[in-house]
Amino acid sequence: MTTTEAPARTYATYSAPLWQRLLLTRETAVIALTAAVILYSLANVPNFDGPLTLKFLLQDVAPILLIALPMTLVIITGEIDLSVASIMGLSSVLLGVLHENGMSVPAAALLALLAGLACGALNGFLIAYVGLPSLAVTIGTLALFRGIAVGLLGTKAVTDFTEKWADLATDTIGESRIPLVMIPFAVLAIGFVVLLHFSTFGRGVYDIGLNSEAAHFTGVDVARTKMVLFLLSGVVSAFAGIYFTLRFGSARGDNATGYELQVIAAVLLGGVSIFGGRGRLHGVLAGVVLIGVISSALRLESVTVNVTNIIVGLLLVASVILPNVLGWAGSRLPRKAQAAPPGPRPDKDAASAAV
Repeated sequence: MTTTEAPARTYATYSAPLWQRLLLTRETAVIALTAAVILYSLANVPNFDGPLTLKFLLQDVAPILLIALPMTLVIITGEIDLSVASIMGLSSVLLGVLHENGMSVPAAALLALLAGLACGALNGFLIAYVGLPSLAVTIGTLALFRGIAVGLLGTKAVTDFTEKWADLATDTIGESRIPLVMIPFAVLAIGFVVLLHFSTFGRGVYDIGLNSEAAHFTGVDVARTKMVLFLLSGVVSAFAGIYFTLRFGSARGDNATGYELQVIAAVLLGGVSIFGGRGRLHGVLAGVVLIGVISSALRLESVTVNVTNIIVGLLLVASVILPNVLGWAGSRLPRKAQAAPPGPRPDKDAASAAV
């Protein structure tokens, strides 16, 4: 007796085709928008293609690029660090005060980095081990660290840095227009990319952002992971403060005021979810560059800072709306059906048994 083989069943797939998953993302949208703004500025903004524009643009965004690296991981876990700019200011003051009292710049910078590490440790301990909300903790330490910085130096500024160190912060790589600070940034960026996207630690970061309790039961040390991230945030912020000080040749207690909002805006614009569990570093870096290009172009057009802030704010609001638009666009595209996975089929087995 012959039997007719049952036709293979198909299942509706809930994942979009590969090209949709690659192109219909916030990161891709930000990268495309950044490229469009750069091309428009090159064609229409006077002096945007000048020899010094790239150098100054990268020098302006360097501190934000640096701090955005650990901030991305912090926000992916569902936490936030609002104290980064105050740590920059504190490290700037320590560098200036210690150098003014006879310490060499490298030794003073090392102590400033250790101070940044201590600031991150305080944030991390209160959030990871005491269990306090990061928003409340870092609002408090924002005021604490800034108050210490202003208290140490008052209203004066330390400006007696030698020309050698100022040149180190402003020189370029060879004959190019790329500042030297991009070398340590590139090293850190590679390290953070590997840490987030190619390590078990990075998978734990995403797991914590999606569900910290579930992450704990799957073996992720939630407290230790958050502690490490706030330590990284503190020390990288201190490094950014040192660069900021040497670039402008001035250590002040109010240095980098407001930078925390610029960093968070760039991170969210780059596709990181404020609720945690989602985000990629390449989108964040594109977000930082986008804000930097817009600011540079508007400055060359003699647009005021207030207007620039309005435009950046509108971009941030748009970045919050964008995922819903992309989700709607993806839902309107046809889904590709997939054949049933190989394995025994009940209907075929029943037919065989009847024979």
